[in-house]
Amino acid sequence: MPVTKTLPACPVETTLLLIGDKWKVLILRDLMDGTKRFGELKQSIGSVSQKVLTTQLRDMEDNGLLTRKVYAEVPPRVEYTLTDLGKSLKPILDAMQSWGEGYKAQNKSTS
Repeated sequence: MPVTKTLPACPVETTLLLIGDKWKVLILRDLMDGTKRFGELKQSIGSVSQKVLTTQLRDMEDNGLLTRKVYAEVPPRVEYTLTDLGKSLKPILDAMQSWGEGYKAQNKSTS
């Protein structure tokens, strides 16, 4: 359940508050395909530090966008899965992907 906090009056600002960080968008991108372990996310995202990735994942969990499941194993295994709320961001990510593809295509032809 999302943490209760005062949200901005502007809905666009609210969305940016929740997913405005570039790492969060990449985490969402990777989790749209299904559950991933911490190491899989770290490898897929690339240049993010372990500390920053952990912070972003915890923030997204606090905001109800994903769930974190810890298995009682040695070494510990942690898996992340989008909630229905997190999955509801798919149209936004799809629009970002389409726009990015169009931008890249336009800039290729003008280069």
